Amino acid sequence: MNIWKISIQNIKTKPLYTFLSICILALSITLLLGIEQLKHSFKNQIETNLGKIDLVIGAKGSPLQLVLASVLHLDNPTGNISYSEAKKIGKNPRIKSVVPISYGDNYKGFRIVGTTNDFQKIYQAELETGRHVEKSMEVVLGATVAKTLNIKEGDTFLSSHGLVENSVDVHADELTVVGILKPTQKVIDRLIVTNLESVWDVHHHEEEVDENQTEHHHHHYETAEEEKEITSLLVTFKSPRALLTFPIKINESTNMLAALPKYELHKLYEYTSVGFQTISWIAYLILVMSCLTIFISLYKMVKERAFDLAILRTYGASNFQLIKMVLYEGVLIAFLAFALGFLLVKIGLNYVVDFIASKSQRNILQELPFQEVLHLGGLVLLMVIFSATLALYPIIKMNISTILSHEK
Repeated sequence: MNIWKISIQNIKTKPLYTFLSICILALSITLLLGIEQLKHSFKNQIETNLGKIDLVIGAKGSPLQLVLASVLHLDNPTGNISYSEAKKIGKNPRIKSVVPISYGDNYKGFRIVGTTNDFQKIYQAELETGRHVEKSMEVVLGATVAKTLNIKEGDTFLSSHGLVENSVDVHADELTVVGILKPTQKVIDRLIVTNLESVWDVHHHEEEVDENQTEHHHHHYETAEEEKEITSLLVTFKSPRALLTFPIKINESTNMLAALPKYELHKLYEYTSVGFQTISWIAYLILVMSCLTIFISLYKMVKERAFDLAILRTYGASNFQLIKMVLYEGVLIAFLAFALGFLLVKIGLNYVVDFIASKSQRNILQELPFQEVLHLGGLVLLMVIFSATLALYPIIKMNISTILSHEK
């Protein structure tokens, strides 16, 4: 007697119940897996992209905005700061390294960041091909940029002004690709890295064209030299102690803003976690409901088919075999639901992320660690087995002779 066959037969006899059980279970699995994956990706983004950045110094404004713009390259910067002022800060003995970054342009929506060669060290980014930037108007591409736009070493392109792709405000100066970085799974993959001079030159030429008067030309160039600006400074300290006093000093005694990326992003993570938590609770609630549905469905089957089961018993089926039959059915439903849920998560999240990515060129999704999936799978299976076991109670208590004599 093949118990699997009987279980599958049972499932076929009540397609609606089975379908409902699978759908509700799959829904809760989708939500739980989805939330876990988003939470994991979000945390991972924050941790990997912070690299060694202890402090960000930029123009006064919202500290979170400054951090998002300078570290995760998500928001618009709060403004510009004077490069000479910033350089003074870098001379502080407690500072280990300072990396200036300057924004302002993009190519096809990917940001162009003017900075120094230390920028790549923050992300431990290495060259895949080519060389580092040596002079103005040379760029090195992050792996994602090169792949998405299909640009190779030696290609040239024109940047557009601002951080959003546009064809209205295109600069006249060509940028040449001299190198491409290896993928790092960090934010640098999505950036076009150049030196500070490139950013200044592009904008300086624009101003020169605007001036368009030769006698002003020389004088104008002088002032441009003096008033070079950058977007922000990424600072690393020699010891964490400096974190306590240094930012306060800057915020109080200069017209710049010092923000702690770890603190700001942690705060952001806390905010979003509240939402994640709520959805998790809803998902667990649905999970309980789906187990209830499975329980009712199996219990009904056991009740309705008490006679058949009793007959099977008289034919020598042991209690254990009958129990297995009902359990198999539960496990089969759980397995189908899990497969469906897993599929939905993959499709759903990729679709959502593709949608986000096409808007802002970001690939934030991290693979969920296998043990997380296993963990959830185990939980679902346990709950289903528990529901099925409860439904089996009548079988175990079954008195064959009374059932058979009643039915006749």
